[in-house]
Formats: sequence, C-alpha cells, structure tokens
Amino acid sequence: MSSYESKLSRRAFGGAVAAGATAAIDLSAADAQAQVPLRERPFKATPHRRAKRPNILFILGDDLGWADLSSYGAPHIKTPNLDRLARQGVRFTDAYSGSATCSPTRFSLYTGRLPGRTKGGLAEPIADKSVGLEPTHPTLASLLRDAGYATALIGKWHCGYLPDYSPTKSGWDEFFGNFGGALEYYSKLGLGGEYDLYEGDVREGDAEYKDLRYYTRILTERASEYVQRDHGGQPWLLNLNFTTPHWPWIAEGDEEESAEIVRRIKAGQKGALWHQDGGSVEKYTEMVQDLDHSIGEVLRALKKSGQERDTLVFFASDNGGERFSYNWPLSGNKSSLKEGGIRVPTIVRWPARLDGGQVSHEPVFTPDWTATLLEIGGARPHPAYRLDGTSLAPYLLKGERLAERELFWRVRGERALRRGDWKYYRGKGGQDQLFNLAEDRREQADRAVDEPKLLGELKASWEKTDKELLPYPAQ
Repeated sequence: MSSYESKLSRRAFGGAVAAGATAAIDLSAADAQAQVPLRERPFKATPHRRAKRPNILFILGDDLGWADLSSYGAPHIKTPNLDRLARQGVRFTDAYSGSATCSPTRFSLYTGRLPGRTKGGLAEPIADKSVGLEPTHPTLASLLRDAGYATALIGKWHCGYLPDYSPTKSGWDEFFGNFGGALEYYSKLGLGGEYDLYEGDVREGDAEYKDLRYYTRILTERASEYVQRDHGGQPWLLNLNFTTPHWPWIAEGDEEESAEIVRRIKAGQKGALWHQDGGSVEKYTEMVQDLDHSIGEVLRALKKSGQERDTLVFFASDNGGERFSYNWPLSGNKSSLKEGGIRVPTIVRWPARLDGGQVSHEPVFTPDWTATLLEIGGARPHPAYRLDGTSLAPYLLKGERLAERELFWRVRGERALRRGDWKYYRGKGGQDQLFNLAEDRREQADRAVDEPKLLGELKASWEKTDKELLPYPAQ
C-alpha cells in the first residue's frame, strides 16, 4: 500500500471534506491553445517505429454523448484537455460502444465479446446481486496480468456485486471505487441507499474510513497517484472509470442539492438518485467540463512521471448521452441502438507509435479495443473464449487496411448491424429499416424499400449472430 493510500484510508467519516469548495477549472495558456480548432489529417500509420510494450491508461466517461466534446462539435462545452489529447493522437468519428447501457458495454470491453455471450451481459444494466462477470471468465485484465502487466481499476465497476463478483476476482490486482451503476457524488450512497465506496473487496466502514469529498476529485487523486507510482519497470493497465457526467446532476460545490437527494434516499424514496426533477444543460456542461479538467490532472501526472511517451491513453464513453447531452446530428440517446445511443467520442494517443493530429473514420466498437490491447500488450486470447472484436493493431501500427466486417448490437426490443456505410435497424416498433450512414448520420432517410436485397442480407446476418447468443430471460 502506498503512503497516499495509507493516509487516505485513515480518514474519518467527515474528515477530508474541505467540504465542497468547487474546483476551479482554470484555463492555462496550454488549455487556451487546445481550444484552437483541430487541424486533422486522415490517419496514416508509421510502421517503421519501434517501441516497448506500453502502459495502458483506459479512461471511460459515463453517459457522455458523441458530440459533448468541443473537438466533436459541442458549441457550448469547452474540453481543452481532451481536445489536446485529440491533437496529440487519433480521433475516431465512427467509434461505437459495445451496447447502449453501462453494464453490457463494460462486459464487452472486459471480455472482448458480445454482451449476449454471458449471462451477466444480458442485464441492461445490472441492478441486483443475481448476475455478474464470472470470475472464471478471462478478461482484458487477467490476460494482460498473465502477460506481465500490473492491473488496477479505479472508479465504476458495474459488473456485479460482492460477494460473488468484483474486479479483484476478475484479473485486477487493485480496485478502488463503486460497485453499482450510480452513486450520489458526496455521500457515496447508491441506488439502494447503501454506502458504495470500496477498496479491494472491503467496504470502507464507519470505524475506518469514508471520504465525503466530491467523488470525481477522489478518483482523480487515486489515478494520479497510480500513474506516478514506481512499478519497478513493469508495464501497467489502469482502467479509470469516472461516473461523470452520469446522474444525479451534482457538480462540485452543490452540497445543498446533494443533501436533498440524500434526504430522499434515506426516507426510502425509490428513484431519488435518478434526479428526474433536477439538472439542466448548464449543470451538465459544468459536469462535463469538470470531467475534462480531471482527466487533464491525470494526464499531467502521467507526464510528470516520465512515462507519457510509452503509455497508450484511450478515452471514450461507455454509451451514448442522456437527457442533457449534445448529440447533434445523431438521433437517439442512451438505451437506444440509434446512432446517438451507441456512437461515442473516442481518442487514442501513444506518442511512441502514433502521430498526432489525425482522424479515422473507420467503424470500430468496444470489443475491437480489447483485441487490440491484448495484441499490443503481448497477451493471447483464451482459446475457449473466442473474441468478437478485431484487433486494430495492424491498422494502427502497420497501416494495413481493415477488411469490411459487421458490427452487431442487440438490446431488448431493438437490433442493429453495421456493414460499411450501411446500417440495419429495427426499433421497438418492429419495422426493419436501412440507413446509409455516410449520407445520413441522422438516420432519417429509410432506404429499406430502395435496397430490399441488401436489407435482407443484413437482417439475415443479424439473425445468424443472434442465434449464437443467450436468450433474454423472461421479464
């Protein structure tokens, strides 16, 4: 345990609450420079470079919409740190989450497989202790750990609850964060009114430690400490899973709003944490900008550590945006298989191997990144658990062309499949639709009547894959 961890774990319940002073989001000269519009060129690999196996810093935002970053078009949200990350790396315009909600996407990342291949992945999202990511299933973390990586997960897990499921049972050496899908940012109370902040598999109890500061601050500190730690030359994987900007709509300094939500939770009001009577575009903007500021802190800590060149940094959202998200021109949002529910901002930076200022329009989705990171990290997939993703390493590092393939999604009541520019979609209304995304990202011009043969092919392909998956349990 580091000195920082030891110090933090001794905090009393109300101790470290410099209580809620809002973190200043100051724009330094470098931040201001990052707001200059991106000048991007089409992606081109630099195949003759050589580098050692990288550290991997994999950052997820929570319910962040595709266009919620200024580098993706948001006119009212300023994200200088993530914009700078894009200027230093590769920005993907057609990147997708593995599903339309939190848990299934995380299953697809950790396993590299479609969520429907595992029982836990059928929950959209996980809401109780009945299912989770089985500890016997190989994961990104367990496979990289076997290949020599140190592994840690900081932040939101949402792949099952104790006593049966946890990150430390599934390949991560260290875990600090929350098990559930959401928590109140100050009190750390979850959907059931439980205190949901853990270190390893031990909840920080009343006698030992609770930290009532704003959750994003705590995660930022923990991640900054981890990336600066001396790992003895061992490469590391850090999954940094923020809950920002997921509801409740609480920014740092909003103690009164926090106290009211806590009062409702303790009074037994179901759904109090959903905060359906709260929030605003302005509050959401504040939360996204704070996420950007926090990621900037972690990236500065990484640079200070001297490991920036040899660390692959990945940033994305776990699914599409929610009520206050800016998704234009996409249709739909979280929980939907329309573009706004699954297309997510995605940025990759690895200075040792990838040139900056580039943009890729290749369609990719979450399981691809699992396969990619395993290959780059020198780990082999388990032969009994076939990956559904395609490694992008040959494309990113050698300049090899990506073969045309199909990206598959399924949620209750909806289906979708993308092949090239074409997307097959059926919503809850039961109508099969066909869209050309190159011409119509907003999915308004249904081409099903014009292209019946293609529609039939894509529908048949979707149904073939669907038959390989577990059926949804009856509701």
